[in-house]
Amino acid sequence: MRAVLIVCDGLGDRPTRALNGLTPLQAARAETLSRLAEHGECGIIDVIAPGQPPGSDTAHLALFGYDPFRVYPGRGAFEALGVGIELSAGDVAFRCNFATVNDDWVIVDRRAGRINSEEARALAEALNDIRIDKVDGVQAIFYHSSEHRGALVLRGEGLSRMVSDVDAHKAGVKAHMPRPLEDTIEARRTAVALQEFVEKAHKILKDHPINRQRVEKGLPPANALLPRGAGTLPRIEPITKLWGIRAAAIAGGGLYKGVAKAVGFDLINVPGATGTVNTNLGGKVEAAIKALGEYDFVFLHIKATDSVSHDKNPHRKVEVIEWISRELTPLVKTVLDKGYYIALTGDHTTPCEVGDHTGDPVPLVIAGPGVRRDGIGKFDEISCAKGGIGRIRGIDLMRILMNYLGKVPLFGE
Repeated sequence: MRAVLIVCDGLGDRPTRALNGLTPLQAARAETLSRLAEHGECGIIDVIAPGQPPGSDTAHLALFGYDPFRVYPGRGAFEALGVGIELSAGDVAFRCNFATVNDDWVIVDRRAGRINSEEARALAEALNDIRIDKVDGVQAIFYHSSEHRGALVLRGEGLSRMVSDVDAHKAGVKAHMPRPLEDTIEARRTAVALQEFVEKAHKILKDHPINRQRVEKGLPPANALLPRGAGTLPRIEPITKLWGIRAAAIAGGGLYKGVAKAVGFDLINVPGATGTVNTNLGGKVEAAIKALGEYDFVFLHIKATDSVSHDKNPHRKVEVIEWISRELTPLVKTVLDKGYYIALTGDHTTPCEVGDHTGDPVPLVIAGPGVRRDGIGKFDEISCAKGGIGRIRGIDLMRILMNYLGKVPLFGE
């Protein structure tokens, strides 16, 4: 038996005034998603715990069956793995945003106007020659990921992930220069090295020709880096070993590739899979269908729903949901025709009226042979809450899917 898990990032929402009291899922005409609900069993998931807003990294760990409170190594490690950096023991990695700051380091725009990947990639190349002089034996490695995102790795002996974020996580306040979070030489060394990199990056970026052009066009310059989420190489038992399966992951964003790689998925790269609204979703769907010929379990990540939620655009979220539903049609048909299993959910709720992650549960549907169809006719937060699966935790999902695949051993006699 084979199974596909589709995670639409930030899929969940709340009733919004702009949609006459409906959520975007309720307002969307998403025939393929409704077809899944009709053929499957529905429920809702508290991805981390009831009322706990999940990060995308901890959320995916939970959906893959791992307790994030026990195994979470920090977000930066996943971002680095996802962009192709091979982490070594002792490396400290950070997720970074290209951002706009003023002369006093007050954050004007955390995403530099969602700078496009081509410009951000050129800016990243300009940071390759930064050398750390204040801490002996430390090397800085920076890679661009997608849009405004990147990953920074500090490599050397005597470093620690116990340093604070530079990113203040909101605009209108000063960026925080890094500080040690524990009284150790390693944490102090890391904080000094990180601050040196951030300050040198700012000097390079603010005078870069791309940023001068952006200012001339009235666009916010990407004149600073905001590192956050210090992390180290995760030590996690692979999902392939836990369940005895061959598993593949298809995603555009570096973070999601990184989490999947860290827990043992093979990564399938798709041209044009950018981790943005303009991603090659059709190509990702084709890759998922093809992967089902080789792998027992396929993970497909779709970022677009989260992007428009952070932009506080409920009407655009409706359009994105309808587009996703259309693009998923060949995959859903293939799975149902072949008698495989398919699960569709989100990693967290991102209400358009809030523009950030919240702790509301997300909808879930599972379809396939022998699934107890519960008569739910539409895939949305309210309808799925009435389904037969009920309300479960994120870490329960993988065991439920593996049970359908016959991979869960008997407990007791």
